[in-house]
Amino acid sequence: MTVWLAIAWTALGCYLVKLLGLAIPAGALERPVVRRLAALLPVALLAALTVLQTLDDGGAPVLDARALGLAAAGVALLLRAPFLLVVAVAVVVTAGTRALGG
Repeated sequence: MTVWLAIAWTALGCYLVKLLGLAIPAGALERPVVRRLAALLPVALLAALTVLQTLDDGGAPVLDARALGLAAAGVALLLRAPFLLVVAVAVVVTAGTRALGG
C-alpha cells in the first residue's frame, strides 16, 4: 500500500508544480534575471547529474576510470574543443584507463 501512497503523493506534487507554473504572471517570466536563470539552469542540472553519476557509487565517493574521463573532458572543454571531440576524449581516456586495469 505504501507504494500506491508514494505514487499518489508524487502525482499530486507534479500536478501542483504544474499548476504553480501556470499561476505565475507572464510579466514575471519576462524579467532579464529570470530569463538568464532559465537559460543556465538546465546546464547546471546536467553538470550536477554527470558529476554525481561519475563520482558516486551507492553513497560512497569513488575515483575510477569514469573520473579520469570526466577530467579529460573538462580539460578539452577548457581548451575550447568541439563537443564531439570532448565526448571522444572522454570515451578514449575512460576506455584506455579501463583497458589498463584502472
